[in-house]
Amino acid sequence: MGYVLGGGVVGAAGAVALAATSPERWDRIMSFFQFGADPLGSDYQVTQSLVALGTGGVFGVGLGASRARWSFLPNAHTDFIFAIIGEETGLAGSLAVALTVAGTMVAFRSSDRFGRLVAIGVTTWLTAQALVNIAGVVRAIPITGVPLPFLSLGGSALVTEMIGVGILISVLREQGPTLRGAV
Repeated sequence: MGYVLGGGVVGAAGAVALAATSPERWDRIMSFFQFGADPLGSDYQVTQSLVALGTGGVFGVGLGASRARWSFLPNAHTDFIFAIIGEETGLAGSLAVALTVAGTMVAFRSSDRFGRLVAIGVTTWLTAQALVNIAGVVRAIPITGVPLPFLSLGGSALVTEMIGVGILISVLREQGPTLRGAV
């Protein structure tokens, strides 16, 4: 446990040192701790994403009916696409974004240990990436620039995510017909 805690302390100190060396990164972190201090400047994107999510309510305003996309949320097609999904489909549709269930089913039904570990690893990677993006959009953590898997604009991230899903499909294909029908 000491190694884990020591590594965490060293990692946190390194992250603070890296953030302090870049004015843009430091402003991003400071705007997180001083939310509302600059609503038309550094807080604008996050503030407008929260407005869009709040507008969606429980069931959303309907697919294609987003006003935030065309009006006040800049670059809504990039890392803040989750705010648009939340506005259009509401809380009910927002909860269906992650692929966690399918990847977990592949992992638990895998007959060999290697396939199970690979499926758990790929599923954890994609789920963690989605959670980091969503946490930034809802202002639970500072904005990180991590794209929402399969939805945010970005070619290199999409390529690696598709490779991960291809690996999951490969694990699925190795299990035979009983597993293929289950997912």
